[in-house]
Amino acid sequence: MDNGAEARRGEEVSRRALFVDDRISDFRAFKATVGVVGLGYVGLPLACAAARNGFRVLGFDIDEFKVRQLESGQSYIRHIDSEEIARLHSERRLNATTEFARISEVDAILLCVPTPLTKQREPDLQFIGDTARAIAPYLRRGQLVVLESTTYPGTSREVLLPILEEHGLRCGQDFHLAYSPEREDPGNPVFSTASIPKVVGGDSPETVRLARALYDGIVTNTVPVSSLEAAEAVKLTENIFRSVNIALVNELKVVFEAMGINVWEIIDAAKTKPFGFMPFYPGPGLGGHCIPIDPFYLTWKAREFGHSTRFIELAGEINTAMPLRVVDRVAEALNEHAGKAPKGAQILVLGIAYKKNVEDTRESPAFKIIEQLEKRGAKVSYHDPFVAEISFSREHPEYAGRRSLPLTEAVVSNFDAVVICTDHDDVDYAKLAGWSRLIVDTRNACGRHNLTGSHIVRA
Repeated sequence: MDNGAEARRGEEVSRRALFVDDRISDFRAFKATVGVVGLGYVGLPLACAAARNGFRVLGFDIDEFKVRQLESGQSYIRHIDSEEIARLHSERRLNATTEFARISEVDAILLCVPTPLTKQREPDLQFIGDTARAIAPYLRRGQLVVLESTTYPGTSREVLLPILEEHGLRCGQDFHLAYSPEREDPGNPVFSTASIPKVVGGDSPETVRLARALYDGIVTNTVPVSSLEAAEAVKLTENIFRSVNIALVNELKVVFEAMGINVWEIIDAAKTKPFGFMPFYPGPGLGGHCIPIDPFYLTWKAREFGHSTRFIELAGEINTAMPLRVVDRVAEALNEHAGKAPKGAQILVLGIAYKKNVEDTRESPAFKIIEQLEKRGAKVSYHDPFVAEISFSREHPEYAGRRSLPLTEAVVSNFDAVVICTDHDDVDYAKLAGWSRLIVDTRNACGRHNLTGSHIVRA
């Protein structure tokens, strides 16, 4: 390389470093505008946390309803207060739009879009691809792009980056690309978006510095890792850890049940050990957007490198089988306590959300349980204090529009069995036990309230 070219390259490197330093100063002084793409259970809390701390935030979503709600100062997620949305909007800290051309207005672009599985349980990256194609024409020099969606190692570099470069800008030269996995836990009363540390990986050390400066203004602290791929692997590791341990206690439940042992009693006793044990609890199956899906992202990617993930796949098999086991237990209990088969039985499912005290129904095992009970001829209704009506979903469109029944003695007494799928706190379990002919409890809700009786069956 001649001296002139070398000098120009040095000048370019110095110019980029100076620009990064300027942008870091803007982030630290809250002078930057943050764009959040995807305003669901991950994106909206993140947008609120950034706006609350002093950034101006512009949210992007293809759902016109969400945008209208935010622009009118209203929340559409139960645990996010409408008063705060209204305040942030009135202070011009939080706005929303469906116009992706406005991407050019922001300094950082945080992508919080879904990453589901296909019917073949392979990664479905269409939302990442569609979003990248929507924003790529409007990228400008100096922007930071961060993917937060859970995915397999390599997605940011192999899938997202090439699309972002299609209109001529170059990563590392014109814009920066980072990955920082979401760690949202809807309805968690202890940890919120701002109090959970953020892992950050980037395409270069400069990018990591930039991303940390941004997130240090939003969350309690940041944890840098060596690369985009390392950050992507962190998120999968967290969720696989939960999946495997939940599978373990689900299997223990089956074994201990055969021995006449209450697995919840065992776990409560075991967790008194102050070291070397972490309690996980069995249930009717996995729900939510992360735990039922994310392990299969690594399983799929591992095949590219000639490896099988037997341990992870076995955990998936165990957890996936749990809804069918619950249905079998309902059938056994109906036969034992009422001399009935599922066919023609009236069954009330209590809790359609995937976890207690939230309205989120994504991947809820309750849907699989309803589906299998109805295949056996049962007539199934549901009650959920957080889900008045089931919304449309790609996985279970047939349930859209079904409405929650009131939980009263007159209603409950008409059912042959109540299946507790989600143990919401807003339920009087003592009254439920008194009203019900038969309860099949998948969450030990009755046990925690010291409710016993021959008509209460653990599953």
